[in-house]
Amino acid sequence: MDKLERYRQFIKDILTEHAQIATTRDTVTSELIFDHEHDHYQLTYVGWQGHKRIFGPVMHFDIIDGKIWIQYNGTEDSVAQRLVHLGVPTSDIVLGFHSSFKRQFTGYAVG
Repeated sequence: MDKLERYRQFIKDILTEHAQIATTRDTVTSELIFDHEHDHYQLTYVGWQGHKRIFGPVMHFDIIDGKIWIQYNGTEDSVAQRLVHLGVPTSDIVLGFHSSFKRQFTGYAVG
């Protein structure tokens, strides 16, 4: 399996695992969005808790120029560290939710 296919599988596994454990009520569902053509991957919550509308991303990843961009992580899980444990070098992980200035201090790729 080539590098990009491995990265895609790692991302899908992480999102799928969170989708399975995240939903606590039948009225809020986890939606997995996998855009293989453009390499966008997201977990979103959709539904209602009583009279309150629940809708929004939980995690969002992109693969850009061979690197995994963590665009959003609304969990307490350090998905960047998890990717490292799976074998992704820190030079292939970008914390996209930080400004390019701040990324230089994270130990991960700047872009």
